[in-house]
Amino acid sequence: MPAPINPTRLYEEIVNESSDAVLFADRQGIIRLWNSSAASMFGYTAAEAIGQSLDLIIPENLRGRHWEGYYRVMETGETKYKTGLLSSPGQRKDGSRISLEFSMSIVRDETGGIAGCSAILRDITARWQKEKELKERLKALEGRTD
Repeated sequence: MPAPINPTRLYEEIVNESSDAVLFADRQGIIRLWNSSAASMFGYTAAEAIGQSLDLIIPENLRGRHWEGYYRVMETGETKYKTGLLSSPGQRKDGSRISLEFSMSIVRDETGGIAGCSAILRDITARWQKEKELKERLKALEGRTD
């Protein structure tokens, strides 16, 4: 019979071994948790990402809208994204863009106050590109030009 696992160790193992990127940002949008899959996906090591703003992975043209929503959620504790997956472009260290699908959750501290936000992200760039190509082929087959 395997030895019992400490719950904290169990949580760490789940996050660290996830094939999806897992991150946590505090109320100010500063990255405080960055797993190895986030490092692989975005190209930043944990040492490079932790302590940095989420701007690190948000394309510049989307930052204004992102921060408006982020700070509103941090103030109110309300989000329209409680269920389902979100889709958004992300940006890698080399400046290239990727298509992301992710879930997010509000994280609360011991007193019930909002500590920040966690996200579990998946790179869907290849799938998005295939869907785009299929739509273009269908449009061509239908003889549309719009």
